[in-house]
Amino acid sequence: MMMAMMLVASATAFAGDSDALKSVLKSKNYAEAAQMVKQSLGQLADNAEKAKAYNHLVDLAMAKVQNETGIIAENQLAAMGQGKVKEYDALGLADGICDAIDAAVECDKFDQQPDAKGKVKPKFAEKNAQRVWAVRQHLVNIGQEQAAQNNDAGVLKYWGAFIDSAENPFFAACDHNPEKEYVGQVAFFAGRYAYQAGEMDRANRYFEVAKRDPQQKADAVNFQLYAMRQQLKTHADSVAYVNQLKQMYEQEPENDVVIDGINSMYEGMKDKEAQAAFLDAHLAKYPNSFTALANKGLMAVNANNAEEGAKWLRKASEAKPDNAVVWTYLGACLSVLAANATDNATGTKYYDEAIAAFDKAKELDPERQLANWGYNRYQAYYGRYGADDPKTKAAEADMK
Repeated sequence: MMMAMMLVASATAFAGDSDALKSVLKSKNYAEAAQMVKQSLGQLADNAEKAKAYNHLVDLAMAKVQNETGIIAENQLAAMGQGKVKEYDALGLADGICDAIDAAVECDKFDQQPDAKGKVKPKFAEKNAQRVWAVRQHLVNIGQEQAAQNNDAGVLKYWGAFIDSAENPFFAACDHNPEKEYVGQVAFFAGRYAYQAGEMDRANRYFEVAKRDPQQKADAVNFQLYAMRQQLKTHADSVAYVNQLKQMYEQEPENDVVIDGINSMYEGMKDKEAQAAFLDAHLAKYPNSFTALANKGLMAVNANNAEEGAKWLRKASEAKPDNAVVWTYLGACLSVLAANATDNATGTKYYDEAIAAFDKAKELDPERQLANWGYNRYQAYYGRYGADDPKTKAAEADMK
């Protein structure tokens, strides 16, 4: 009886690959092998066999990749007069890299499972991570080529795979430093392509990566908020969007784009109470916040309160003296105060201040590309000096 038990144990210990795995390993075609793995996954003996099957897919995908990169290397030599340039399969190369990434990640899921003794002994992780990581950069160039050919689906596939793999913990130990200069830019444009494809969750994921790059952060936030606004259809959508903005505000309370986004949403929802409360709370913490000061001033302007408008816009102009729009609105508020003054001295004082504000707007934006200061400036000169004064005439000429 003991001998029989030992024979059974010995047979189990030295059992070979299952028939299902043998069939997979015999295949030399990636598409065929991938289909076989999909169909026979439940028939494979254990996690070790599943890892081995997916590793075979990595091998097949990398064979295609190595063939095409070999041609690229030969072409580089040919460009220096050492041979003849050959055509290579760019899309085949990119698809092969994408296949290798997917198969390597799947392989690792099973490779990291404990064996019969409860121990984790991955066989393929390091090799697969290193060999796949080494060829990922081709996805950037091929994605750019597809963008030039208006193949939006291809761009999203290749740039998306590049970013997704960089974020995958499986590749955490690989050297990310060479990519730091351009990964944010790739992520930003991948986000735009994902948005255009209607994949908003995916777009937000890529924008979050782009926001880690200081040079891409502002563009990524702006486009992310724009994309999110386009999804709004109901009041409930707007409320949910405001809550998303508040979460972003919690993380970055001094981000002007987010501050302006929250203010604009409350304004669009006609919730003046919430708008004022938000701006006041922010200014209590950050009294020199230009965006909050300017929005507070414009809120007063919309309420036809020239005195309050002038108060906040003057503070905004002190916080950021190079904004022509703020100077223009400040001048308009001061002109109203001048016109409503009950005595000449007060009126003259306000007109002088209004003219100074409009002149500053003209200095900053002489072509009126951002701020239309022309007519209001002329009116201020008219109120201060009269119709026939040369300064008023000059202001009238500037208006045209």
